[in-house]
Amino acid sequence: MRQKIYQIDAFTSKTFGGNPAAVCILEKWLEAELMQKIAQENNLAETAFAVKKDGIYELRWFTPEVEVDLCGHATIATAYVLFHYYELKENTIRFYSPRSGELTVEKAANGWLTLDFPTDHLVGIQNLQELDEAIGAKPIKTFKGKTDYMLIYNNQQEVESIQPNHHLLSQLDVRGVIVTAPGSEVDFVSRFFAPACGIPEDPVTGSAHTSLTPYWSEVLQKTKMTAKQLSKRQGDLVCEYLGERVKISGKAAPYLFGEIEI
Repeated sequence: MRQKIYQIDAFTSKTFGGNPAAVCILEKWLEAELMQKIAQENNLAETAFAVKKDGIYELRWFTPEVEVDLCGHATIATAYVLFHYYELKENTIRFYSPRSGELTVEKAANGWLTLDFPTDHLVGIQNLQELDEAIGAKPIKTFKGKTDYMLIYNNQQEVESIQPNHHLLSQLDVRGVIVTAPGSEVDFVSRFFAPACGIPEDPVTGSAHTSLTPYWSEVLQKTKMTAKQLSKRQGDLVCEYLGERVKISGKAAPYLFGEIEI
């Protein structure tokens, strides 16, 4: 069979920036093994699959290696596809993830897309020697969230200069590691490493901002903040802390659409 596929750059206003994601809008679910193979063939940080059911789009995300619980940039990309190529009249799309519950994306007139995601709950822990060794730079604080470690640094330059040992990172018992600090031109900056999921460094990680947003909201004493992820492609976000939920906003740009044979 042939299946339409789209590749969208998320959290950027221009092609070749942000984080690329592949999107397949399915008529019915494929076997998980086949979706994993498609994601592996695409070799992007994430491939999203969606099926419409009772007015809601069920949504699943796959890296080249595994299915994941939550992915922000691929959700933004899926919403962009539905808004632009499936002629949706509404300004809000409701998604349902078997692993993360109900999610929404709202479209604004200026082209921004806003995710509504559950807030991650962080626990402060002592610095871990194996984690510090893998990252190669000792943080001032260490936190553990649902799926990731989050390391706090003094300034943007420290985050920019980090050169982790990806082999050691892949041995940790988490999805990935967030490193973050106050920004020079935005409220906070970050990077995200997930070699255990087949992603040495993710260009822009929406789901990581469910951890970053509550932390920086408390530190900076503000609920709405600007953020930048400092990968080579870079990404720009606006984050808002709402207690048990966070809103994460960004733009998206199309790169390609076509068909795959499966």
